[in-house]
Amino acid sequence: MDETPAVAPGPTPDETQWLTLPDVAERLGVRLGDVRRMLEERQLVAVRRGERKVLSVPVDFLGEEGPLPELAGTFTVLSDHAFADDEIVEWMFAHDDTLPGGSTPIAAIRAGFKTEVRRRAMEEA
Repeated sequence: MDETPAVAPGPTPDETQWLTLPDVAERLGVRLGDVRRMLEERQLVAVRRGERKVLSVPVDFLGEEGPLPELAGTFTVLSDHAFADDEIVEWMFAHDDTLPGGSTPIAAIRAGFKTEVRRRAMEEA
């Protein structure tokens, strides 16, 4: 019997909620420049969305205090292997039956399976 805890499958990028950079700053109670630094330091990844191509961050990348700390290493692994930011976001929301609970990488990270997700990122890259 499989004893791996169930992980909710999580939304696709089209189903998730997105925040513009000013919205991220407001939610976290920081300056816009701090959010831009988070992007530069790969704590967050943003993509251009909508008709106006506004730079936006999936809300799933944020915790109560800021960017989920578990994401930075995964973002670095993927970007070091030539994944563009939009490809990173797509990968984070791609359904993977082999992850614990058959979820997405972002759902697995939020459920505490950072090491398994990072291992998959290294294999993908």
